[in-house]
Amino acid sequence: MASVATKDKPPMEGGMQQIDLTTLSMPQLAQLKQNLEQDLQLYQESLQTLKVAQTKFQESADSAEKLESTQEGSEILVPLTGSVYVPGKITKPELPLVDIGTGYYAENTIEQAKNYFKRKVKFVTEQMEKVQVLGLEKSRVRDAVQEVMELKAQAASAQQPATART
Repeated sequence: MASVATKDKPPMEGGMQQIDLTTLSMPQLAQLKQNLEQDLQLYQESLQTLKVAQTKFQESADSAEKLESTQEGSEILVPLTGSVYVPGKITKPELPLVDIGTGYYAENTIEQAKNYFKRKVKFVTEQMEKVQVLGLEKSRVRDAVQEVMELKAQAASAQQPATART
């Protein structure tokens, strides 16, 4: 008997409930499989977004580290957008401004900036691991649904010739 944990019924443990997949009709199984595939697609997109964020935080940590050897007055290119840069000069390289989100910046020491970005990388990595676990579970459930659908299709095709002979 194939069963999976879902959120459709009252929760047992951890917010999940066991459902006997063999009791579902083919259209219900097909709908469940489609929903699971949509969830998996969403998880893949989330992982890609988190990977981009992780990379940006890591690059920011690397940039903060490079500031340690930078002299005041050094010339740099300042990004205005993702593709537009203007020339600038570094003032107070020992106190970089860190973008802490939604247009807010905080002046930090280089060590504080490096620690901030390392914490962000760690947080994003943890979130990626959580999404991967959810994705693996959804994939396992989708495979179980597919297996039951195949068994039901085989049973239906085996019954048709038997009923045609009688």
